[in-house]
Amino acid sequence: VGFQSCDGNKKIHFGSSEPEAFRVGEDGVVYAERSFQLSAEPTEFVVSAQDKETQEEWQMRVKLTPEPGTSGKDQKQIEDIVFPWQHSKHSGSLKRQKRDWVIPPINLPENSRGPFPQELVRIRSDRDKSLSLRYSVTGPGADQPPTGIFIINPISGQLSVTKPLDREQIASFHLRAHAVDVNGNQVENPIDIVINVIDMNDNRPEFLHQVWNGTVPEGSKPGTYVMTVTAIDADDPNTQNGMLRYRILSQDPSSPSPNMFTINNETGDIITVAAGLDREKVQQYTLIIQATDMEGNPTYGLSNTATAVIMVTDVNDNPPEFTAMTFYGEVPENRVDVIVANLTVMDKDQPHTPAWNALYRMTGGDPTGRFTILTDPGSNDGLVTVVKPIDFETNRMFVLTVAAENQVPLAKGIQHPPQSTATVSITVIDVNESPYFVPNPKLVRQEEGLLAGSVLTTFTAQDPDRYMQQTSLRYSKLSDPANWLKIDPVSGQITTTAVLDRESIYVQNNMYNATFLASDNGIPPMSGTGTLQIYLLDINDNAPQVNPKEATTCETMQPNAINITAVDPDIDPNAGPFAFELPDTPASIKRNWTIVRISGDHAQLSLRIKFLEAGIYDVPIVITDSGNPHASSTSVLKVKVCQCDINGDCTDVDRIVGAGLGTGAIIAILLCIIILLILVLMFVVWMKRRDKERQAKQLLIDPEDDVRDNILKYDEEGGGEEDQDYDLSQLQQPDTVEPDAIKPVGIRRLDERPIHAEPQYPVRSAAPHPGDIGDFINEGLKAADNDPTAPPYDSLLVFDYEGSGSTAGSLSSLNSSSSGGEQDYDYLNDWGPRFKKLADMYGGGDD
Repeated sequence: VGFQSCDGNKKIHFGSSEPEAFRVGEDGVVYAERSFQLSAEPTEFVVSAQDKETQEEWQMRVKLTPEPGTSGKDQKQIEDIVFPWQHSKHSGSLKRQKRDWVIPPINLPENSRGPFPQELVRIRSDRDKSLSLRYSVTGPGADQPPTGIFIINPISGQLSVTKPLDREQIASFHLRAHAVDVNGNQVENPIDIVINVIDMNDNRPEFLHQVWNGTVPEGSKPGTYVMTVTAIDADDPNTQNGMLRYRILSQDPSSPSPNMFTINNETGDIITVAAGLDREKVQQYTLIIQATDMEGNPTYGLSNTATAVIMVTDVNDNPPEFTAMTFYGEVPENRVDVIVANLTVMDKDQPHTPAWNALYRMTGGDPTGRFTILTDPGSNDGLVTVVKPIDFETNRMFVLTVAAENQVPLAKGIQHPPQSTATVSITVIDVNESPYFVPNPKLVRQEEGLLAGSVLTTFTAQDPDRYMQQTSLRYSKLSDPANWLKIDPVSGQITTTAVLDRESIYVQNNMYNATFLASDNGIPPMSGTGTLQIYLLDINDNAPQVNPKEATTCETMQPNAINITAVDPDIDPNAGPFAFELPDTPASIKRNWTIVRISGDHAQLSLRIKFLEAGIYDVPIVITDSGNPHASSTSVLKVKVCQCDINGDCTDVDRIVGAGLGTGAIIAILLCIIILLILVLMFVVWMKRRDKERQAKQLLIDPEDDVRDNILKYDEEGGGEEDQDYDLSQLQQPDTVEPDAIKPVGIRRLDERPIHAEPQYPVRSAAPHPGDIGDFINEGLKAADNDPTAPPYDSLLVFDYEGSGSTAGSLSSLNSSSSGGEQDYDYLNDWGPRFKKLADMYGGGDD
């Protein structure tokens, strides 16, 4: 049932005229309080609506009839419902009030079984008496998705539902009803129709998780919150269909009590209700939780279950306890970082947690701190470790007192001692120890110059083993860089084998270090080393020397000063200040030079005369140190006197000489140059003589015939190794026109015209001379092979004749002075009058 007030803001309370049979909720839903056997006659009762503020009251009559099919008699009557039809009871009479068009909210239960379509209500307008109207509805569920759920008869206005509804999908429908005439004109203002889907208990509760995990510390007091489980129900939470209640069905295990936990039936909070949670006995509880709707009604409510797993977390309620009262171990002497004993404890708390991890400390028996106890993170054992060496001769046994406790303190109220104690007995094992020198290192002060065979000192060692049967120690030399010392193998007496020299390269800062070895005969044998430090005292055994050894100055007095320094390997007081002077002999030293001391270690050498010829001079300088007795020496300073520029610097040539070329080097260079020139001259003379011999062997032609110069072509044959097989016939003068029988046999001169023999000139013997040409070729080949700069090809030269009868003139002039080059033609005068013309033309030198 619904109530529509004028202002819409009234707070209405619904009541029933038969409260024992019918109850009306605050939302207008009517419930049956008991079972009814409906008859064909309608059951009537009155529903009242009362304003809580003004106490005004309205009433409406409700007729309850069976659904069709329930009774075989009349069909269900659908009537108009107009509310209110009766005014307040103060009016004194029942009178219908005229309303324009009022449709109350319609409540329709979900999951109805039909039959469908099921009539809900008839929509009617007062104007249907005078007009022919058409009715329609619009909105979601009618003409909008989901469409077709609600339909209306356009003539009678009967509103029906076509299928079952599901409140969990759509809880209410808001439709709009329209009334128009046959022409489509609106005759009534559209009104809203609200259809509420009445919830039915058709959904079971569902837990958000099937398994819930929670924790609770062991030893928790009753009332300790553990966890919350939650279930949801798709039914209306404002009705009993969606009101859930929780309860615990079972607990596993059931010790120490079957009811260790309880649950708030409305909120799902799980709390403890009994004491005695002990992780060491029960580590986990499993609870079966049930959620039931209908406010937990076991008859009508729907239920579902889930599992709650509660882990009992550990607290430190068990201290560590040693598994034995005394532990034993042993350790060799002088060993460190050695585990000598394992301490084991038992702890019932959860492993690898601060409540289980043990910390060990020593409470007695180790005043010098030679031991420490570390915790093995895996086994929780205490590892007794030696951190300082132990001497068997001093301590043969240790008895330690140790205590163990957890990383975190014990929980409050635990009746156990906070820590556990035990003793550790450690035996020290005697081993053969290394001997040691006393003192080490040993310092000895000794003047240098100590002769070989002198006793220097005695360097002995001690053996720390007092309880082992051993013979005396043996000594040997381990390190002696300068090989100055030796040691007696029995007594350890050290003597010298060479003169001690403080200026040796093996002495650093006056200190010489030697290392010796002492060995015993134990099992196994052991040895120790000792260092002997000899501090050498200086004596004046070195004379000073001049530095540098060479210097440069100018020929004139200004500028000509040379700064020199005295160097003495000795140290103070056997070194500076030094005295500098020039010797009396030779007399030229003091005549040409003078020396002036400018500081304790420095002096200045300069020219005494105005000019000294350039050259290299040896200037002896006498230097005396300040030792007692004094030590002096004469050092030769090589002074180069050179010509200087305006800045006082030597010229470039002099610089080169002064840079390292002495007189001997210059003389050697000059000799090399002279020898080289002689060799070149001899080679030229030999070449000229050989050239004359070759020309004397060549044939001459008639000078009156043709005295043209021949054009010679010199060319090099290219190629590689295959060119070494020479054909000497290719060097003969070519004659391709005449037959071979006519050509004269022999080798002609270089300037000879290759032509057949003419009767007016006698022809010399045509015997060939292949030896000359072969020698020439071999010499050229040898020169090319021995020349490192020559290209990688042979030096075969091709001699060719340009041919006769050329229309071109001669390429060289007969009067040219270079026609014959350096060839001497004077010998032509000796050949008779026929060659005189050639002698006049080519002979006579340059003229």
